Amino acid sequence: VLPGQLILGADSHTTHYGWLGAFGAGIGRSEVAALWATGELWLRVPESIRIVLEGTLPSGVTSKDFALRIIGDLGADGGLYASVEFSGDGIEAMSLESRMVLPNMMAEFGVKNAYVPPDEKTYAFLAERLAKRKIEDSRLGGNVDATPARNLGASGQPSISNLQSSIFNLQSLISNLQSAALIPDPDASYAATHVYRAEELEPYIACPHTVDNVVPLSEVAGVRVDQAFLGTCTNGRLEDLAAAVEVIRGKRVAPGTRFLVIPASSQVLQEALRLGYIQALVEAGAVVGVPGCGPCMGNHFGIPAPGEVTISSANRNFRGRMGTAEAEIYLANPAVVAASAVAGRIAEPREVG
Repeated sequence: VLPGQLILGADSHTTHYGWLGAFGAGIGRSEVAALWATGELWLRVPESIRIVLEGTLPSGVTSKDFALRIIGDLGADGGLYASVEFSGDGIEAMSLESRMVLPNMMAEFGVKNAYVPPDEKTYAFLAERLAKRKIEDSRLGGNVDATPARNLGASGQPSISNLQSSIFNLQSLISNLQSAALIPDPDASYAATHVYRAEELEPYIACPHTVDNVVPLSEVAGVRVDQAFLGTCTNGRLEDLAAAVEVIRGKRVAPGTRFLVIPASSQVLQEALRLGYIQALVEAGAVVGVPGCGPCMGNHFGIPAPGEVTISSANRNFRGRMGTAEAEIYLANPAVVAASAVAGRIAEPREVG
């Protein structure tokens, strides 16, 4: 996935790819089949909604809280078939992992796609990724090989000329990526513009059974929790596991509460192992599952029993989402999920610190 690309998929959260400056949109399975057969698909050009975040998020407030606040304010159908563009110095200040949450969660806002304009952080990430393997894409400037093997001279030592060539090719590639990227026009027309001040935000919770049933955490603090679930494509990255470890290190999961952690990918799992995050989580009483979706959509490993309450870092909480119609799902940021696992009830991280 690269800036400026059109990415279509049968997963409704294909909007996720907007963090890389791509137009990601979910489509139906039959449309995917038609796309495979013809290479073409009809799309209506969506109207644009601009969402601006000014300032820096307070400690303990994350991009997940920002997304929940948007959906709570404007409704689960507030962005129906719209193209949401994020901007503002608050967005620019976010890490890439934090930005990923926004277009992912906008699927719950009803959007066709959601977009974070690429910047130097985006291109630095791509440079690191693309330097690891050969890129063969004529649209991006032809063959580029920046792998270490190509940088060795006849003696097996690094060759200055080869290194310089690789760096030049990589810089050329990034330049082509930048020119392919789509940046909103300064005088663009929007169907609506919504401006938020970061310092006015706080941790939020989406309560059962709709994602727009959003309240400040303080209003539901103390609700009993049977299971805390950290993971999914929304909040299962290394940054999210780090936030949980910061809360739970040296503590124990509350008796009668299960803490399920499922890294979003094998790469996240491997890095979390290397950094000691997995050990800290297991020592605290968490159960770590294989990378993937887990119980998010009721597949396996963590499906709640009837009457149980789960607090989750996922993106959906409608009735039966996790496989049990009689269970309740609350959505929260990763640190709140971890704190709730320790407390055995919905809690702020500072309560268990």
